[in-house]
Amino acid sequence: TGGFSSSNLIGSGNFGAVFKGFLGSKNKAVAIKVLNLCKRGAAKSFIAECEALGGIRHRNLVKLVTICSSSDFEGNDFRALVYEFMPNGSLDKILYQESQTGAVALDWSHRLNIAIGLASALSYLHHECEQQVVHRDIKTSNIMLDINFNARLGDFGLARLTEHDKS
Repeated sequence: TGGFSSSNLIGSGNFGAVFKGFLGSKNKAVAIKVLNLCKRGAAKSFIAECEALGGIRHRNLVKLVTICSSSDFEGNDFRALVYEFMPNGSLDKILYQESQTGAVALDWSHRLNIAIGLASALSYLHHECEQQVVHRDIKTSNIMLDINFNARLGDFGLARLTEHDKS
């Protein structure tokens, strides 16, 4: 991350900031979400994301690579989540850019593919996981786009795990 340099900042949210970084000897690009533990609810958000993403895998979910729960160089608590990097960013940035320029960044086949991908992810979370995962924060800034513009749902900081309805 270059010491969490502002030049590597790729996004920010209520509980922290996301930086582009490189991991390992192969310099694999990753997105590192660093939580601001001074913000009320940030620690709870970290736990919710770890619980929600801990044992699930789906092609339309952003992959959690690893987590970090440690202390920084001053002895303060430090929490970070490391995700696979999505080179096309979030859906909101593409749609916002498109509305500003008037140029169409996503044709209808891409838009349909994104909608189908998101529906597939939600169906998986609601019906196929051992415990039902309720995301609770679906919005365009939490829909990430991979190299082929496939939708990947991210940011599970408000997610809740529930038992499946038996009826």
